[in-house]
Amino acid sequence: MSSLYIPKSAMVIMAHPDDIEFSCAGTLARWAQGRAEVTYILCTSGEVGIARENISKAEAARIREDEQRAAAAIIGAKEVVFLCEPDGLLQPTLELRKKLVREIRRAQPEVVVCGDPTVVWAGEDYINHPDHRAAATAALDAVFPAAGQPHLFAELEEEGLFAHKTRKVYVSGWNQTDLYVNIETTIDLKIAALRAHASQMGDWDPEPRLKEWAADSAKGKEMAYAESFRVITLVNDEEWEKTHGRVLHY
Repeated sequence: MSSLYIPKSAMVIMAHPDDIEFSCAGTLARWAQGRAEVTYILCTSGEVGIARENISKAEAARIREDEQRAAAAIIGAKEVVFLCEPDGLLQPTLELRKKLVREIRRAQPEVVVCGDPTVVWAGEDYINHPDHRAAATAALDAVFPAAGQPHLFAELEEEGLFAHKTRKVYVSGWNQTDLYVNIETTIDLKIAALRAHASQMGDWDPEPRLKEWAADSAKGKEMAYAESFRVITLVNDEEWEKTHGRVLHY
């Protein structure tokens, strides 16, 4: 695409506070600038991510939730939801799937952004966190077919939540990407949002590394900085326009 596709609404589902900022915040910022309503869903509160004996897990959760809300505000997200699953022990259970289906049916996002559950080996010095893989698996299983199938989790109708089919899924990751979003105008917002996670940054300045990664993604793409995605279209343009009464906007 030469122009930026901006959904009316987007939901990003990740495991921990700061996962969004590392992966896709530049794209979300561009969407928010285009008046997309962006919702953040964090499966955990990242409570084991502050490894200091003088801080309880409850206090760590509060700190990390506050940091995530501050980061989301920098990007322009509308809402941040924490599902309070156990950090470091996340599993793609049916209970988690139902929680995600509830949020998808409530917010009715046009696009869902998540991680890639197939990524285990992420370079020579990093193994993809099991929570990342679990959150990605749960997100995909919630999006398809569960959220759009009225006979799955039908009891949610008692809460006024009815089946919703997501139009597109953007899988953020390293493998099999086919879309590169130009984030030249929002790279600074991405960096500022990551800096909001002060408990995780410590003395590390994320700017050089984030720009290096984004520049690497942009190589050969006629842009300085990019974020990459694998895009799955679950509802084609004709069906979406028929059921939602609007056309694509770029």
